[in-house]
Amino acid sequence: MSTLPEPVRVVQLPDGTYTYADHLPTPLQPAPAPQVIQHIHHAPPDRTVQRIALGSGIGAGTVAAGVYFGPLLVGALTAIAANLALLAFLAAVMAWGVVTVVKSIGGTDGANAAKNVGKARKSLRRR
Repeated sequence: MSTLPEPVRVVQLPDGTYTYADHLPTPLQPAPAPQVIQHIHHAPPDRTVQRIALGSGIGAGTVAAGVYFGPLLVGALTAIAANLALLAFLAAVMAWGVVTVVKSIGGTDGANAAKNVGKARKSLRRR
């Protein structure tokens, strides 16, 4: 019987409710110096998902996923956008180069072909 824990002491508070004696609040000590409290009105962008998840009780898995995958997703989308911009620039330079070569090498036939391509593009834009 010596392995049993000590019995928990229950006390009655002045308002009539019962509580455990080991959970009673300790008396407040006066603060030695005035405390400076800063109010933060806006959460930083990477903490917004974390605060929403913690506030709604979703759990630590969602917090970890938001904090980890949020910046990862932004980085991946930025890399994709940079690649697409580079490919668009290369396509424009290649098209300009092809038109220039066709005009210079082809003589009058090349110039006429370039004009026809330009006219065809303009007629497609009007539709």
